[in-house]
Amino acid sequence: MIRSVVRGTGAALPRRIMKNADFEGMVETSDEWIAQRTGIRQRHIAADDETTASLGEAAARAALADAGLTPDDIDLIVLATSTPNNTFPATAVEIQDRLGMHHGFAFDMQAVCSGFVYAVTTADLYIRGGLAKRVLVIGSETFSRILDWSDRSTCVLFGDGAGALVLEAGEGGGTIADRGVLAASLRSDGTHKDKLFVDGGPSTTGTVGHLRMEGREVFKHAVGMITDVIEATFSAAGITADDLDWFVPHQANKRIIDASAKKLGIAEQKVVVTVNLHGNTSAASVPLALSVAVADGRIKKGDLVLLEAMGGGFTWGAVLVRW
Repeated sequence: MIRSVVRGTGAALPRRIMKNADFEGMVETSDEWIAQRTGIRQRHIAADDETTASLGEAAARAALADAGLTPDDIDLIVLATSTPNNTFPATAVEIQDRLGMHHGFAFDMQAVCSGFVYAVTTADLYIRGGLAKRVLVIGSETFSRILDWSDRSTCVLFGDGAGALVLEAGEGGGTIADRGVLAASLRSDGTHKDKLFVDGGPSTTGTVGHLRMEGREVFKHAVGMITDVIEATFSAAGITADDLDWFVPHQANKRIIDASAKKLGIAEQKVVVTVNLHGNTSAASVPLALSVAVADGRIKKGDLVLLEAMGGGFTWGAVLVRW
């Protein structure tokens, strides 16, 4: 059978680093307060000349270089983002042009923080369906553009950045030993829309709006929803938490990451955590964490890796990949 195998990873971060202490003169908070409740120590903030498209392009080029490929080798670009450069066209098309790629097709996917997990699952379906041989999957965000910098409950949480994967069609035997995407589970429930949303949009206010969140409500639902899709993915693949080599969760809050891993019985040493370095970068958080763990040698060929995310909507999902 056809499997979607990871050929390369890449990442890009804005030049500016904003530490927790930098917020102390802006809102009523402190480094200790932020770190204690979220695990975040710093985040990257995009300058005027750094956009979702430019960061996505840089991450894509890094992933292509890691894979030993060029844009000519890519058939499809799937960009996960909630902060596009324009309402339309898709920012994926702009990245396609920036890469000098004038063939194939490209589109954006909007599932907020779950976007990259949704995008990997979508790319896998295109590959297994025979419509693409190689896919560039990107998560790129500039959430700093939609933050209310006077709201201490949200402005300290988010950062900007981009990460990317190159997926390529490969042959597998249909077993858990195959390299590539092995199983996935995706969910959404729109009844929770008002718990995490942006209060603007072209069809409603005609403005971009700002991010609004009921933090306690999001936290309350997060662990249960995350474990639900992970257990469904384990069941589909016929494995348990003990079989995992690495767990790469959405980097939103260290407390949520710890609680989810504990509930699932995933050992602490198997969990990749980068929220302290990047904050919550929404659809970019999982590929950024992946790129760190691949670059430092933790994730190696043959490892069984679980990706997971939850975002506004609510949307949530998990993907199991043999590296």
